Amino acid sequence: MNFPKAESFPQSTTRARSMGPNPLKLCEELLGYASVPTGSVVLDLGSGAGLTSALMAREYGFTVYAADLWSDPSDNMRFFEGCGLSNWQVVPLKADATALPFAHDFFDAIVSVDSYNYFGRDPHYLSEHLLPLVKRGGELLFAIPGMVYDCHDDLPACLLESWTAEQLDYMHDIDWWRDNFVQTDGVKIVGMREMSCTREAWDDWITCDNEYAAGDRAAVEAGALNYLNTIAVILRRR
Repeated sequence: MNFPKAESFPQSTTRARSMGPNPLKLCEELLGYASVPTGSVVLDLGSGAGLTSALMAREYGFTVYAADLWSDPSDNMRFFEGCGLSNWQVVPLKADATALPFAHDFFDAIVSVDSYNYFGRDPHYLSEHLLPLVKRGGELLFAIPGMVYDCHDDLPACLLESWTAEQLDYMHDIDWWRDNFVQTDGVKIVGMREMSCTREAWDDWITCDNEYAAGDRAAVEAGALNYLNTIAVILRRR
């Protein structure tokens, strides 16, 4: 696939700040399925080290709130400034996904890349914590690490090369996630699909020089990507 916006960032920067499969490529493909206009106010939920927030602010013209529980907002702000972004284009903050400090109807859209599966498996999460924050008619866009089919009852050996059964319980297939979302009133499922860039994003990740990428390498090399995918979800608040 072609990723002109993702590849506008130096490869060294992408590798240094990635916390999983290439988030820039996942984000660019995800936004390609959406209809979020320039100038929108967007929540980047689980923004990590800021790559997706910088992409959306610089390449799409969004005003982005970069919310993450584990990253340092000051470090992220220095990164954003190095990308030529000001504090009115992107706002970094430390926030728990279950206690987001925003007014209702504040965002035009909410984006979450490679993190929604950590906090969104509770079927009440969407209605109680997230949906009220986006305006009516606004989109919620998730790139969710998933499975081609749920295989928790008989986990392939290749997956266990890098992850425990408990860690893999965060991963589910499209049908499981559809059942999760349909329990929420006031939201329309616009689309759900397997993302095309999953293998490419994983290949970028396992070449990164950090212990987490190295830990995932064994499973990927043993064939894990025959069972894992990334699920693009496009929801709209009614």
